[in-house]
Amino acid sequence: MSATDVTGTGREQSEEAGKAVISVNSLGKRFGDVAAVNGVGFTVAAGEAFAFLGPNGAGKSTTISILCTLLHPTSGEARVAGFDVVRDALAVRRRIGLVFQDPTLDDYLTAEENLRFHAQLYRVQRAQIPRRLDEVLDMVELSDRRHSLVRTFSGGMKRRLEIARGLMHSPQVLFLDEPTVGLDPQTRSHIWSYINELRAREDITMFLTTHYMDEAENCERIAIIDHGEIVATGSPEALKEAVGQDRIELHVDDPAEAIDELREKFDIEAKLSEGLVAFHVAGAEEFAPRLLLELHTPTRSIRIARPTLDDVFMSYTGRTIRDAEASGAERMRSRPMVRARRAR
Repeated sequence: MSATDVTGTGREQSEEAGKAVISVNSLGKRFGDVAAVNGVGFTVAAGEAFAFLGPNGAGKSTTISILCTLLHPTSGEARVAGFDVVRDALAVRRRIGLVFQDPTLDDYLTAEENLRFHAQLYRVQRAQIPRRLDEVLDMVELSDRRHSLVRTFSGGMKRRLEIARGLMHSPQVLFLDEPTVGLDPQTRSHIWSYINELRAREDITMFLTTHYMDEAENCERIAIIDHGEIVATGSPEALKEAVGQDRIELHVDDPAEAIDELREKFDIEAKLSEGLVAFHVAGAEEFAPRLLLELHTPTRSIRIARPTLDDVFMSYTGRTIRDAEASGAERMRSRPMVRARRAR
């Protein structure tokens, strides 16, 4: 599958001028017979906020692990801050910050102790540590809890502290692997307020993975990844404009009959998505009256929406991210040996 590149921001010109801080070419990673990452290629410009958008199991975390030198690729190459992630792993690590998907703080240390330990690991000059501690704690609004044990923190506070830790050594690139997974919507919103503020203050390149549409909207460019392959790249607006059609969702008594009828009468290929019959057409508001008049399948409700990033994902993969995650979970349930190996 070849990826579609949809331009839409000024960042592409920066990349062409050779200013990419992340450069990936034909990157692949296999685990036995499974290709977790399959020949992906992309660049990220200095100062850009770039997102990998895709369902769980699409290859997002595997790619970010390779870029952060935690995994070796099976094929291809990747460079971060000008250094090869395999040959110059130590140089890459010194120039990146990483917020893991799973918590990695020491609960039995205070917030300040966690940050000091990180600063020492990254050899931050001793004289600079107090100033940097104040800066990052103030940025995530945890200054008043600097002497509190981390085990007393809420999930959102821990995530904020992890972001502060990732910034402690002033990295060129901050990697965020599903930064708000497991958090409630209000806390997620607060976390993104902190992330957007740090971008304004830190002059940093940001690379994040997510399966949340609203998080991807915060980024200047998005790469949509599915089954280990990048299927499209571009700004959120450019990707949505490329879909070019409105989305219609029908709640009907007989979805199979409706899908057949849409194909035969209107030459429309519809799919069942989350219990609704979904398809795309140009000028949905003008088309809807004719649809309701001529569709014989009893229709309980109709919903019309302008293209979203989920529509973009569906247009390139044939299903929504939620459908993809549901099918992935079903595959895992049908493969108990895989679950057992991963649990060990």
